[in-house]
Amino acid sequence: MIMKILGSSLLAAGLLTSAALAQAETVRWARGSDPTSLDPHAFNVGTNFVLLHQIYETLVIRSADGKLVPTLATSWKMTSDPSVWEFKLRPNVKFHDGTPFTARDVVFSLNRAKGENAQVKSLLSSMEEAKAVDDLTVQVKTKGPNLIFPDNLTNLFIMSEKWSKANGAETTQDTASKTENGATRAANGTGAYVLASREVDSKTVMKLNPDYWGKGQFPLQVTELIYLPIKSPATRVAALLSGEVDFAQDIPAQDVARLKQDKRLRINEGPENRSIFLGLNVGAAELKSSNVKGKNPLADPKVRQAIELAIDRDAIKRSVMRGLSIPTGVIAPSFVNGYDKAFAAYPKADAAKAKQLLAEAGYPNGFTITLNTPNDRYVNDEAIATAVAGFLGRIGIKTEVSARPIAMHSVSLTKADSDFYLYGWGVPTYDSAYIFDFLVHTRGKDSRGAQNATHYSNADVDAKILSLSSESDKAKRDATIKSIWETVQKERFYIALHDQVIHFASVPRINVPVHPDNALHFKFVKFEKK
Repeated sequence: MIMKILGSSLLAAGLLTSAALAQAETVRWARGSDPTSLDPHAFNVGTNFVLLHQIYETLVIRSADGKLVPTLATSWKMTSDPSVWEFKLRPNVKFHDGTPFTARDVVFSLNRAKGENAQVKSLLSSMEEAKAVDDLTVQVKTKGPNLIFPDNLTNLFIMSEKWSKANGAETTQDTASKTENGATRAANGTGAYVLASREVDSKTVMKLNPDYWGKGQFPLQVTELIYLPIKSPATRVAALLSGEVDFAQDIPAQDVARLKQDKRLRINEGPENRSIFLGLNVGAAELKSSNVKGKNPLADPKVRQAIELAIDRDAIKRSVMRGLSIPTGVIAPSFVNGYDKAFAAYPKADAAKAKQLLAEAGYPNGFTITLNTPNDRYVNDEAIATAVAGFLGRIGIKTEVSARPIAMHSVSLTKADSDFYLYGWGVPTYDSAYIFDFLVHTRGKDSRGAQNATHYSNADVDAKILSLSSESDKAKRDATIKSIWETVQKERFYIALHDQVIHFASVPRINVPVHPDNALHFKFVKFEKK
């Protein structure tokens, strides 16, 4: 059921016409978890981005077919100097507080997003300087010709410089501590929806922006958006079936077939630009959660190979994901530049060979370890981790599963304090450099490696990753990407499991197409006639 916005006082005052009421629609939107913060540069987490895209805007966004689409930037080009990109900005745009949007806000936001505590800073690691040429023109100088710099901006939200400085949000929230800033729970964007209220882990209400620049360009039929984090999959599905919510993401794989048969619902599906994988702490001298003292069993390549051979990806697809996953051996979906079918091939599970490798490594009786996993972020994430623990138990690696909300999990990975963990990664740039910048490069060096919690460090690989942001020859760049992947696959500090398949469930009148990035922009949503 779609709730109508029926304000009796407004009706009595004659302030709402019948035509306005016919178009006024509230959508109650359910997901498995709440954003960890409203600070748009604090976390590099898809759950945050999806909600923030309703309130804030970026210079560009990506369409479902992978093309960059103008948003706050109307055009962009590489100048005669190939290390300088120029962006022309949209005129007559205002922030929600009425402040005009200008090039100064873009320069401020890019510099803020490069701050010490910003998890998105790797997106801007090639940026040397951003400057306002005039009120509606920004130039960004990079460290050499960066062919894909605009692709890095699809989740780089633009904030008001004036508002940020006035509200104690000039710098990014420190996510490694419990410190908050003025942007943690409040927001002031240029987007189609204005933050009306927020109750963390309960409800976030957004209202249609009456001064939105996109009036007449987008349907804007959703006039109120209520975001409801419902952790329990069963409860989330029940809320959809009872009419308590109108649109739901994060549909459990085990419920999809049943929901497809329900005429009260519409189910849309498609492959997601997201890989689910295991991260292994290969760099620590000793693991915190293991009974092995004085050394790190995960540092041994044979142990890592044994772990991979123990895991039956096809069984996970069949029993845990109910057929709704794409098993893979590489943490790069097929959409991504640098994807190779050879890398995506994965070995058949072989417990006997895995046991042999463990014995050769000096662990004939295995060892103990803790596998950290989120329990509210990915499809059946805790169940996947439990299945992995079962497979490892067969070869003597006694694995305790420690499940926690994604908010806690993300902070833990920021601190890099997990021995063994399950995680997921999407690639909004559609280029392997995004994976390397965040997950492979040495942590904290050259503003990269923010999500590399494996403690893997390779100076040669780092140098190759750095070269990707300044290589103007595409063939050479692609060859370097292949070389990096060859090393990553050989080292096995990540073990890919599968790519997700997305399912959206809604009442029939709402038709929200699946985007590979799991992205949503409710300003595009139209209601179909009954």
